[in-house]
Amino acid sequence: MNIDPGTIDLDSARRAKLAEALVKAGRGDRNAFATVYAATSAKLFGVCLRIFPDRNEAEDVLQDAYLTIWNKAASFESGRASPISWLVAVTRNRAIDRLRAKKKAGTTSIEEAAEIADATPLADVQLIEEADDRILHDCISSLDKRDALFIRSAFIGGSTYADLAKHEGQPLGTVKSRIRRALMKLRGCMEGAA
Repeated sequence: MNIDPGTIDLDSARRAKLAEALVKAGRGDRNAFATVYAATSAKLFGVCLRIFPDRNEAEDVLQDAYLTIWNKAASFESGRASPISWLVAVTRNRAIDRLRAKKKAGTTSIEEAAEIADATPLADVQLIEEADDRILHDCISSLDKRDALFIRSAFIGGSTYADLAKHEGQPLGTVKSRIRRALMKLRGCMEGAA
C-alpha cells in the first residue's frame, strides 16, 4: 500500500488547524469554535446517528455535545489526544449519557396504563366523604359555642387538652370532661343524621 506523503502532510495540517481552533475555543473564541463546528459537525453527527437512529434525537444529542465541547474546550490537551478523537469521545459520552437517562425515565406502551393504580378515590366515594364532612360540620356547629371551639381546636387544629385548659384558664380535668361530653353529643348527632 502506497501512501502519498502529501496526504499525510494535509492530514497533519488539518489536525493542527483543528487543535489550534479547539484551544482558541477553550479561551472563548467564537470564531474558532465555528471553525471546529464546520470541520467536525458531519463526523460527529454520524456518531450521534449510530447511537440514536432517530434524526431528531441525534440532532439534539449533537447540540448537547457541542455545548459540552464549548464548555470543556479549555480541558483539551493536544499532546494527549488528537482533536477529532477528543471530540468524538465527548460526543459519544453525551449520547450515551442521554441514552441512559432515557432508559431510566422508562418508556412504556399506552396499553400498560390500564394496569397503573390510581390512588384518587372514585367519584361516589368522594361524594359520600363530602356529605360526611358536611354532616360533621353541621353537628359541630350545633354544639355549644365553647364545646364546638374545644372540638375544633383539639381535633382539627391539633391543640392538646393542656393547651386548651391553659388558654381557657380552666383545670385540665374540666376541659377533658367538657370535651368528652361534647364528643358524646357529636356522636349522637352524627348517628341521627346517618
